[in-house]
Amino acid sequence: MLNSAVPVDSTQVRWLRADLAAHPNLCTLAISHRPRFSSGNAGSSSGQAAYFQALYDAGAELVLDGNDHDYERFAAQAPDQTPDPSRGVVEIVVGTGGKSHGRINQPLAANSVVQNADTYGVLRLELHATGYDWRFIPVAGRTFTDAGSGSCH
Repeated sequence: MLNSAVPVDSTQVRWLRADLAAHPNLCTLAISHRPRFSSGNAGSSSGQAAYFQALYDAGAELVLDGNDHDYERFAAQAPDQTPDPSRGVVEIVVGTGGKSHGRINQPLAANSVVQNADTYGVLRLELHATGYDWRFIPVAGRTFTDAGSGSCH
């Protein structure tokens, strides 16, 4: 869990790099409030670049974010937003808790593969030894969903 309100040269970024180096796990998941990349109202946060870079450098698989009141999933990518299916980080923005809806802005952020800005719901994750599954579960009466799986690097 990362505090996305701290400066990029913060103690937290140094801690994150040291913790990732000390725990070279097969699978790494991080959670932060502000997304590094987003097509939503608040948009991409350059303040998250150091975290995203540290996670990418350590081989992390998945980052979950909120802040924007929408759902958006990104293909695995490098910190410079180039597609990287072999070792890139998948980011999912899940700001669908029910306060209000945002909007998805055009043009979409690079590598955005699924977007929705009118459905409240939750993201269910199943973590396995060598991968993970996700499924967006909408509130009753809504039909938007997104599901898939990923492998550990």
